[in-house]
Amino acid sequence: MSPMIQGMLTILIGVGGCVGYFFASNLILDKIIFPPQKKNPGRNINRANMVRPWLFLFPALAALGLYLVYPVVGSFYRSLFNRSGDDFIGFGNYTTMFADDGFQTALLNNFLWVLVVPASATFLGLLVAQLTDRLVWGNIAKSIIFMPMAISFVGASLIWKFVYANNPDIGLINAIRDNFGAAPLDPLQLPFWNNFFLMFILVWIQTGFAMVILSAALRGIPEETIEAAIIDGANPFQIFFKIKVPQIMGTIVVVWTTITILVLKVFDIVYTMTGGNFGTEILPSYMMSYMFRDDGRATAVAFVIMIIVLPVMIWNIRQARQEMK
Repeated sequence: MSPMIQGMLTILIGVGGCVGYFFASNLILDKIIFPPQKKNPGRNINRANMVRPWLFLFPALAALGLYLVYPVVGSFYRSLFNRSGDDFIGFGNYTTMFADDGFQTALLNNFLWVLVVPASATFLGLLVAQLTDRLVWGNIAKSIIFMPMAISFVGASLIWKFVYANNPDIGLINAIRDNFGAAPLDPLQLPFWNNFFLMFILVWIQTGFAMVILSAALRGIPEETIEAAIIDGANPFQIFFKIKVPQIMGTIVVVWTTITILVLKVFDIVYTMTGGNFGTEILPSYMMSYMFRDDGRATAVAFVIMIIVLPVMIWNIRQARQEMK
């Protein structure tokens, strides 16, 4: 059987199963569980209407339980066993992991990424959104700045690997240094500072995302408030920081938290550029180093990453709801 026919049959069976489930479940609910009564017909109708929303939610809840809750619980349970998964060691993987210098370095680097990348990308996106809206060719500039969003993290990393190359004939940084007579160096091997060279790649990618969202928010600001500020004698800086920014603060927070969640899960850039060497280890790359040789330790790291990401995701959802209101 060809893959196309298999795909069509899967779609038909899936759609048919959903339609059949909704039809059969409502039929059982209305005819068997809460059948119509002659004396008080509205009583069972109200009872059925209270249960009916859960019938529609059940497939989604079942899918979430199967593909989200079960893997989380299973991963946590697996992290309580040793490398081979035979012996139960409790929180031994966690205590060993937190005492490991590599994990401490990865954790500190992750917090450094969280501090630098979301703030830089959001600030640059807001600045570019404000400046390009005042230009005649602003849409062209926005398209160029947004273009890195269309590149995968691995592709962007390979591009910047050439920029950071220690060969003056290839690397831009070393070409500038060579022009001033300085000896070539490898930016990716500079202690501490190499983390910022990696962070810049993600900032370069995410600035376009922040620019698009914040540009739409800036255009949604009522013109009356800006005109009133101009009449009152406000200069462009006061209009931007005291009139525009406060009105789009909710959107700024949503953009910042969205990029923060991405940063906490980023892996491709570090793995492609340095493989986590030279002090650039982060939690996902640290987890990957144990992935195929110690499942217990790897799942323990994955669970720690989930715990760190979870509060930011909850906050992001709340901010998004407030923004919609």
